Amino acid sequence: MKYWPLIPLTSLLFIGCVEQQPVYRPVPVKKEAPKPKPVITPVKPKKIHELKEVEDDNFDPAYMYPETPSKKVKKTPEPEPIAAAASQMSKEECVAMIGQEKFDKYTQMLGSEAAAIKRCVLLKSMR
Repeated sequence: MKYWPLIPLTSLLFIGCVEQQPVYRPVPVKKEAPKPKPVITPVKPKKIHELKEVEDDNFDPAYMYPETPSKKVKKTPEPEPIAAAASQMSKEECVAMIGQEKFDKYTQMLGSEAAAIKRCVLLKSMR
């Protein structure tokens, strides 16, 4: 019990001996106000021009709107319609190309043999 007063004294001794880090406070930086841009005034013309009177009695629509042939549009050849190509391909050719199983599958999926033949024509054109 007689050591109780020594505890606060030793703690104060240790606290005083401990090296403390200094607290750095940032120094406020003074910002300069932006310089105002110089105002540019328009320069006065050296000579004053007078407007001329214009007579519009010589208007000719043939001159203003000439009828020149417009640019010719190049026509690209249109591909053959699939129906015309389908008439050229027969069921046998289609079956030989894709097989009977796929032909039956396309017939069932698309609803008719003609649609399956059109599908064959598309596949043939893609190859």
